Amino acid sequence: MKTKHILILFISSLLCFELSESQENNSKLKWLNFNDAVKVSEKSNKKLLVDVYTDWCSWCKKMDSNVYANEKVLEYLNKKFVVVKLNAEGKTTVNFKDTTYSAAEFSQGMGVTGYPATLFFTANGNPITLLPGYVEAPMFLNVLRYISESRYEKESFDTFLKSLPKTETK
Repeated sequence: MKTKHILILFISSLLCFELSESQENNSKLKWLNFNDAVKVSEKSNKKLLVDVYTDWCSWCKKMDSNVYANEKVLEYLNKKFVVVKLNAEGKTTVNFKDTTYSAAEFSQGMGVTGYPATLFFTANGNPITLLPGYVEAPMFLNVLRYISESRYEKESFDTFLKSLPKTETK
């Protein structure tokens, strides 16, 4: 009887460990470098989000801790996007449209003038838009929906927001 209880405890602890491990894997974004992300984006037919940041940027850190760590944002990004972190002052090179750029050249070429900045691309690697600055998680989630559903092809963001229930536009 004692052996049976020990076995049940052992199996229960294994199940708890498995659950916490799978929850942990879903609670993180799989940040890729730009060059790998473009390939994954094409294969998966998911849009590409590029978080452009710098090491000294306090708003970038806030974006990481408050927005990218938000459970709903995490879940949505993991389902609908391929995500990239690009340090605009880093030594990384970006291969884009058969040309190699430094991270700074690429960022500037995409119109980034401050940090944080979020770039969106189609699965084919065509630029969609630049979202400058820090955006709170609920509004960021609306932007993600607008982009992932390709609503930008049909309507303005303001029109899209007006179509949402009031609770989703805060």
